[in-house]
Amino acid sequence: MKLAVLFARFTWLLVFVVPLLLPAQSSSKVYLTSTGSIVFRSDAPQELIKAKSNELKGAIDLQAKTFSFKVRITSFDGFNGALQHTHFHENYMQSERYPEATFKGKIIEDIDWSVPGKYTVRAKGMLNIHGVEQERIIKGEVLVEPDKSMRITASFTILLSDHNIPIPRIVKEKLAEEVKVAMDATLLIR
Repeated sequence: MKLAVLFARFTWLLVFVVPLLLPAQSSSKVYLTSTGSIVFRSDAPQELIKAKSNELKGAIDLQAKTFSFKVRITSFDGFNGALQHTHFHENYMQSERYPEATFKGKIIEDIDWSVPGKYTVRAKGMLNIHGVEQERIIKGEVLVEPDKSMRITASFTILLSDHNIPIPRIVKEKLAEEVKVAMDATLLIR
């Protein structure tokens, strides 16, 4: 387990810290966030499960048109009770074994990011949840502000079966097979 934690920290260093140390003559613009939010909602016939994390971390390199986002699974809170919280982490997400969800890839559209405004973009990449990667295209809105910040919002769904998240028969009516996810993050230029 300690090796996995060290690897995760090393990966974080490579993805988010090393680009900050690159020479300043690069014309690349990297936007960062460490306080974005993700909300998920499982609306099953007998139970609503909703939780939120305000610990979404991410980076977007506009020149390379690449992005990387991650969230610690244990940072989700707001469940209906302690039992629901425990079942989420121990029985479904196995948070100790799979501590993070990630989405990494490229921005499809060619956009002049120097012009403030609202843009619809598609992000194509690998979504890793519960240790299972799925290629996804996620559509979102980007609001580019004149003050060198951008706000990204997106909504999408996740099929639990796509990420090998089991739904025991006994709770089939309490856990939706399709979970709705919404993200909201403000990124600042480094």
